[in-house]
Amino acid sequence: MVKFLIHRPIAVTMAFLAFLLIGIATTVQIPVSLMPDIDIPVISIRVPSNEMPARQLENSVVKQIRSVLKEVNHIEEMKSETRDGTAWIELRFKHGTSIDLASIEVNEKVDKAMNYLPREMKRPEVIRASASDIPVFYLMVNKKQELITGNKEEFLQLSNFTSQVIRKRLEQLPEVALVDMSGLQYPEIKITPHAAYLPNGTFTISQLEQELNNNNIDLGNLLIRDGQYQYNIRFNTRLRDVSEIAEIPVNLNGKVVSLSEIADVSLQPQKPQGNIKINSESAISLAVIKQSDAKMADLKDELSELVGYFKEDYPELEFTITRDQSKLLEYSINNLGQSLLIGGMLAFLILFVFLRERKAPWLIGISIPVSLLLSLFFFYLFKLSINIISLSGLILGVGMMIDNSIIVIDNITQYRDRHFTLSRACEVGTNEVIRPLISSVLTTCAVFIPLIFMKGMAGALFFDQAIAVTIGLSISLLVSITLLPTLYRLFYSKAKQEKQKRRKDPGYYRWYEHGLKVVLRNQAATIVFVILLLAGAAVLARMLTTSRFPEVSQDEMVLKIDWNEPLTLEENNKRVNELMASLTTKPLYFIEEAGKQQYLLNSGEDAGTTENKLIVKAESPAGLSKMIKEFSTYFAGNFPAADFSFAEADNLFNLAFGKSDAPLIARFSHFNPGNKNYLDELSSLLADLDKNYHNSLQSKLITRQLILLETDPEKLMFYEVDNDELYREVKSAFNVNTVFTINNNNMFVPVSIGNSYQSVYQIIQNIQVRNQNNEEIPLSGLVKVNSGSGLKSIVAGKENEYFPVEFEINPGDFKTVSADIKTIAANHSSFDLTFRGSILSNRAMLTELLMIIGVSLLLLYFILAAQFESFVLPVIVLLEVPIDLFGAFLALKLFGVGINIMSAIGIIVMAGIIINDSILKIDTMNKLHDSGYSLIRSVMEAGHRRLKPIIMTSLTTILAMLPFLFQKGMGAELQQPLALAIIGGMLLGTLVSLYFIPMMYYLLRKKTGTL
Repeated sequence: MVKFLIHRPIAVTMAFLAFLLIGIATTVQIPVSLMPDIDIPVISIRVPSNEMPARQLENSVVKQIRSVLKEVNHIEEMKSETRDGTAWIELRFKHGTSIDLASIEVNEKVDKAMNYLPREMKRPEVIRASASDIPVFYLMVNKKQELITGNKEEFLQLSNFTSQVIRKRLEQLPEVALVDMSGLQYPEIKITPHAAYLPNGTFTISQLEQELNNNNIDLGNLLIRDGQYQYNIRFNTRLRDVSEIAEIPVNLNGKVVSLSEIADVSLQPQKPQGNIKINSESAISLAVIKQSDAKMADLKDELSELVGYFKEDYPELEFTITRDQSKLLEYSINNLGQSLLIGGMLAFLILFVFLRERKAPWLIGISIPVSLLLSLFFFYLFKLSINIISLSGLILGVGMMIDNSIIVIDNITQYRDRHFTLSRACEVGTNEVIRPLISSVLTTCAVFIPLIFMKGMAGALFFDQAIAVTIGLSISLLVSITLLPTLYRLFYSKAKQEKQKRRKDPGYYRWYEHGLKVVLRNQAATIVFVILLLAGAAVLARMLTTSRFPEVSQDEMVLKIDWNEPLTLEENNKRVNELMASLTTKPLYFIEEAGKQQYLLNSGEDAGTTENKLIVKAESPAGLSKMIKEFSTYFAGNFPAADFSFAEADNLFNLAFGKSDAPLIARFSHFNPGNKNYLDELSSLLADLDKNYHNSLQSKLITRQLILLETDPEKLMFYEVDNDELYREVKSAFNVNTVFTINNNNMFVPVSIGNSYQSVYQIIQNIQVRNQNNEEIPLSGLVKVNSGSGLKSIVAGKENEYFPVEFEINPGDFKTVSADIKTIAANHSSFDLTFRGSILSNRAMLTELLMIIGVSLLLLYFILAAQFESFVLPVIVLLEVPIDLFGAFLALKLFGVGINIMSAIGIIVMAGIIINDSILKIDTMNKLHDSGYSLIRSVMEAGHRRLKPIIMTSLTTILAMLPFLFQKGMGAELQQPLALAIIGGMLLGTLVSLYFIPMMYYLLRKKTGTL
């Protein structure tokens, strides 16, 4: 085949040019995203119930739903959290589960659970998590500082304007799927009866409700026939605005008056359950969610242009784009691209230094972009996107692409040096390395196959990397054995054809041959040294920390605060302002999400007015670390009872893999969590844990105080007071008595009856309830006022309700700490104990990775045994892998990196790359020995022939990885452990391939005579 192709350079060149044009055309159609387009195996269920306290909601509703959901297939983890008036359940499924089918099954189970729930209960909402759910931008809209007057109606107008104008203009962009909003203020029509009329019995709340309902009637349509015609007649007396409500006629002791004469009727903002502020200024947040097939760059350009128009059209408003996910993508992709360019240029320089020819490096310079463009064409065919995972796979492939080209060019050059004609050198030199090159490509691809079978999202994500490497290597192999020899003959065809003098070998050849002789003469010492390296690798493995993923530097974080006091929303905001004012390291901006948020796609729990979520953007990761320390110091000194935690800002990476757990989580399950002593027992348990682990204990007992109004049935019967009438009066007193809702300017506005009382004490003392005899009975004589407390949040899982206690400990202390916790738990016999946490999950991950490495080595053995037709030679090659682990572990230890998924993948990749050198060397030694060379001469000659390509291939791979060590951003930092493992393993592996493998070949072949 090679002989046929090298004599048809025009046909070969045109064929590749045609594919290149197709590749260039398809590159613009390949989607660019931060992460691969995969299903997130998470489904959330939101359970709304505004009237139930947490304990009642847990026992009567959430427990029933959880029980039914246990029947859903492939659930890996279930977690629910119940609060007053709301609950949410999160289901995380096993990787590979069809989320479409799982969503249908979950909905069916929720429908089934409705049979066991209270009749007035609304159907729970089932929310399917998706990568497209993460907003790519947040647009904050607020009044400029100098225009804020403190008028309540001003922000109400801003809310209406943002919802009706700004949101709709954003959703007109073709790249935008949805604009989700929070921080809006909604209006309500408040009717507050004058104090002079209610106490004297002139009229009651029930009479007022009746008058309102009588004047808000819609009888629908009547169809009336008149001869041959028929007409629709509509009877409509519905109220439309506040002025019509104020003019409602009311019968006041036989006298007809308007409602405005006996009550204040006003349009005012509803009492907010939460708000949003940016840099302490009230704002409205618009979360921009892109279409799944839209390009991030196009959306960013369109949004930036539109925001520019907003600033011109509405100069009194301030528009700020925050939490820009496109910057993360752009930064990561640019850094990876820069690493690709720098690595390629360094490798190119290496070729000039070692080949000492002007033309040969340019051949490789042609083969790399050709291979890359053809690889992108196959990306399009396999429907892969360009993301930080697939792009890193391509960068790995670039080093191996160069390796294949170096081996082919160097082998052709060696045959030319041995006085072969140009055509014959191209033919024989290429044919000789085709078989070992195919074997090398297969072994490298084989190490990636087990990665696909990793559990969880890691296996799904790194499928892209495996496919990218496989595509890159396969294309590179095709280019190396077809295009390269053709271009080599074309480049050198005009060179002088006289016999070439054998070039003088560089000095490093003599150093190598001297070193190889020393190793062959001291085989026992060499074996002992290798055993020491294996022991060192085992020691380093125990010293390295394990984690799920490498730490990625962040300049943005989330601070979650629960003040653990029954605060109002205003006091919550005030405390946050004081907190931010105390910082010496100022953020670029901070966004405050206090209380309950209004986002439609908010699948998490609903916060109360005592909670706050701060999104803080720092100038640098170092600045963020300083702020975290200042926050911790401030809370310890000013609010020691407050519960606070730090978390990473939401992005696609966090959504895909889930938030990281605490190192150790002790789950305490009580046999009867509903009894009255539960909180006391829990408090006693936490106090005992705090004595032993005060510094590492991260959990606090968060409770909420309750005021219980209990009606006295005997007094209600004695005074002939109707329960409904009492309930109606109390609701009005607490400003929650909504009569109906009107449609005003495309907005639903509730109409409610309230009063001006400021405290519970005033309500109890001043409210009068009219009985069936038209007598006014004081509320204080009908109800008992008690106080109580309960858990603010009730957490449960598959094993039912439990209380999680988090510990921040080192992995090495797990055995001691867990034993102590078991001892403490044994003294509290009401509790059962189970353990969770990142330490346990990381151990499971490490076990899985060891199995994957074992499977990879087994696959490599099968491929090598098939190539060499030997059971012994593959063992010699694979001996290199455990030795090289010392280099990989040492590099990780020196740079302070532990064992994680990325470093483990680096080790697997290194194993696939480094044995390629040994494969070529053993293949050459076999051919030389079979052709009549003595054993020692075949070992020395093979070492001489393969020295330059081994050094060049190792250096090019190492240099392709080197830029990762100095780049920043998620893309580069995610790949740094992988690069360190490859660089450390390759440095040691090169020496092993040059010295130890030939020695083992010589030793075994000398003793057995045949392999």
